[in-house]
Amino acid sequence: MAQIGKRNSLTVLHSTPHGIYLDGGDHGEILLPNRYIPKGTGLGDALDVFIYRDSEDRLVATTEQPFAMVGDFATLEVVSVNRNVGAFLNWGLPKDLLLPFREQADPVRVGDKVVAFIMLDEKTDRIIATTRLHRHLSRERPPFKPAQPVSLLITARTPLGYNAIVEGSHIGLLYHSNIGSPLQTGQKINGFVSAVHPGGKIDLSLDASGYQRVASLTDRILEALKNSGGRLPFDDDSPPEAIRSHFEASKKAFKQALGALYKQRRIEFTRPGIALIDLRTAKPGDWEPSGKRD
Repeated sequence: MAQIGKRNSLTVLHSTPHGIYLDGGDHGEILLPNRYIPKGTGLGDALDVFIYRDSEDRLVATTEQPFAMVGDFATLEVVSVNRNVGAFLNWGLPKDLLLPFREQADPVRVGDKVVAFIMLDEKTDRIIATTRLHRHLSRERPPFKPAQPVSLLITARTPLGYNAIVEGSHIGLLYHSNIGSPLQTGQKINGFVSAVHPGGKIDLSLDASGYQRVASLTDRILEALKNSGGRLPFDDDSPPEAIRSHFEASKKAFKQALGALYKQRRIEFTRPGIALIDLRTAKPGDWEPSGKRD
């Protein structure tokens, strides 16, 4: 049976002037309008489509990809507000996504970017959004391990730090002390699990711990140097925001990695920036084997 709010592989049954009809199982035949039909499609073919309801509440299919599907957390922009029903969010399809007033944790305005969960309304079987996130987070014990890399979605700033959804399932906390620069609600970043407490609370970090963090970052710096012709405009005086944007690391970790590379004579500081040292090129004062000097 076709799943509403998900991508489905559905079989072509027959065509009409308006499009082709797909086999939706218990949902019956579902129209795929002409403008979405892939070139060369024939009867009996299976098409990968997304199923949702149009403005007249009919099930329709599209080959377009929405920004998020049912069961996903996503950052979406408020494009309009109807005082009778709620706000509407841009989710990448012609029909905007409804965020009902009853599902708003806080009132929203046009232009706001909100973190929402996409779900099926049990009463209407329509796809809607909610910003009441906690009821949709997993209550199972987190399966994560310390130092494990994870994807994070920032949901709110708190006195202690930033709450973040971890791998689309659990909530965790990034402490202010572990962040080099401010984050934005709705921002997607990569991070690491620092600890999972017995009660299920998750501590997060934007950097791996210890030598693992430095070793991984040094490799990324060297790779970036090689890809940019041996020079980069970043050093230990660069703004934390620039370092985070380009290397997904804190300034502290970046400085440690630069120190390690400098001690290994892999880089030199050009002030501003750094440069890759070509170990094959001798410099004045460098040691050379006997018999090589003039």
